[in-house]
Formats: sequence, C-alpha cells, structure tokens
Amino acid sequence: MAMGNLSVVTEFFLVGLSQYPELQLSLFMVCLIMYLIILLGNSLLILISLLDSRLHTPMYFFLGNLSFLDICYTSSFIPPMLIIFGSERKSISFVGCALQMVVSLALGCTECLLLAVMAYDRYMAICNPLRYSIIMNRMLCVQMAALSWIIGSLTSLVQTMLTMLLPFCGNNVIDHLTCELLALLKLVCSDISINVLIMTVASVVVLVIPLLLIFISYVFILSTILRLNSTEGKKKAFSTCSAHIAVVVLFYGSALFMYMKPKSKDTKTSDEIIGMSYGVVTPMLNPIIYSLRNKEVKEAVKKVLSRHLHSWKI
Repeated sequence: MAMGNLSVVTEFFLVGLSQYPELQLSLFMVCLIMYLIILLGNSLLILISLLDSRLHTPMYFFLGNLSFLDICYTSSFIPPMLIIFGSERKSISFVGCALQMVVSLALGCTECLLLAVMAYDRYMAICNPLRYSIIMNRMLCVQMAALSWIIGSLTSLVQTMLTMLLPFCGNNVIDHLTCELLALLKLVCSDISINVLIMTVASVVVLVIPLLLIFISYVFILSTILRLNSTEGKKKAFSTCSAHIAVVVLFYGSALFMYMKPKSKDTKTSDEIIGMSYGVVTPMLNPIIYSLRNKEVKEAVKKVLSRHLHSWKI
C-alpha cells in the first residue's frame, strides 16, 4: 500500500491561510522573529542551567529537557513553513511530509509527558521536602525523562506509519500550514476508523492521563501550601509552581482544543491559529515565563552576565 501511495502522491501542497495572500509576508516576518526568540530564549535557559551549579537540580534538569525539546520541535516545522510562505510553489515531498509529522508529533507528545513529570517533581519538592533529594535522584530523573521521550516517539511513529500507509488517491492538497495528522487524515480516501481509534487512545495516554496526574499533583501541592504557617514559605512555594502552571494551561489548553474537540466545531482557520498557538507561541513563552517567575533563574542570569562582563573588562 505504501508503494501505491508513492506512485499516486509524491508530494503535498500546503495551502494553510492561503486565503489571505496579503498576509504571507507579515506571517513570514512574525514566525521568523518568534523562531529566533525561541532559539535564543531556550538556548539561554539551557546554558544558564549548565553554567550555574545552583541550578543542577531535578527541576532544572527537566526544564533543560523541555527547552531542548522546544528548540527541536519548532525547528521541525518552522523553517519549512518559512520557505513555503516565501515561495510560489508551496509543496513538500511525501517523505519530507512524513518526517515532519513523525518528528513534530513525537516532540509534542513528549512535551505533554514531560510537563506531567515536572508536576510530579514539584509535588515531591513541596509535599515531601525531607525525602526529595533521596527520591528524586539523578538516576530516577534520567529514567523519567527517557521514558517520556520513548513513549512520545513510539506514539508518533505508530500514528505516522498508519497514516502514511493509507491511500490518498491523488488528494495532495493539505489545508494546513504543516504536515499535521488531522489535516492528512482528511485526504485519505479509505476507512480511517482504526486511525481515529488509535489517535483517541493516544490522546488519552499523552494528553488526558498526564493532565489528570498534573491536576492531582497540584491538589496535593495546594493542600500542603495552605497548611504552611509561614507566609514567606507559602509565597516561595507558589512562585516555584506558578511558571509550570502557566505553561501547562497554555500548552494543554490549545492541544486539547485541537485534538479532542467535536467534529462540529472543526473550522479550518481556527485549526491553523490554534496549531500556531501551541506550535510556536508556547515554546516562545516557556523561557520567558520561567525567567520572569523564577528568582533563581534571574539571579543565575545576572551572575553569568556579570562574570562574563568582568572577564571582558579584564
């Protein structure tokens, strides 16, 4: 069946937001600026986490994973999207489309799981502070991060293979900005009930269950914080969680709307805008949110900058 697909469809045309040709240049510039901010912000966060020994903790280990993931995730589709915005022939090869989908979907699924792992880390830090360093040891942190990457990659690989093996019967115009799973399934000319079932199961595994675990973690966290006698302790506990909560709401809100909404609510323009929200805006805001809401990060940035400025003067 794969060979049949290749013989009929060798490339796809990405025509997302093509109904607004006057916006193509503006979209190109906006996406380019956002991409540069994503690269700069997340790279800086990773660098600061590595250079400052005070940030060699489980929280910043997972945050470094999240920043690296966001760089890879956006790099999988923003550069090709920029090329498409600036070209007359808005096409991508069959293989290129499959690669883009498997990589972006894998990284998106992994981010969902990583956010749940980060919530568990905050739960252990606030609810079990005396045992935190023993339980959240380096080995466990590496295993949890690796498991998130493995589950996300396998989930994406299965869904991508099942989709790309289906017959497209010459339908090669994708009404989207990228090679996105839902947009590709609309082009299939055979029964996709198995794909829909697997996609629903995958959504439960990488969206609903992690979100439920995050919710349960924060119920216990909130309960513990409210029992603290010290106002300063409450403020510090809230500050360590507020950045993570903001990222969770932004990412999961758009992802759940995109993949779990009823078909009757399906509109092309909203899909593209929501897709850009969790695909571009969230990775751009992650380092900003963690930097603004985290005293340790701000102090680490000042320390690293002052050290380098001092060395330059010398």
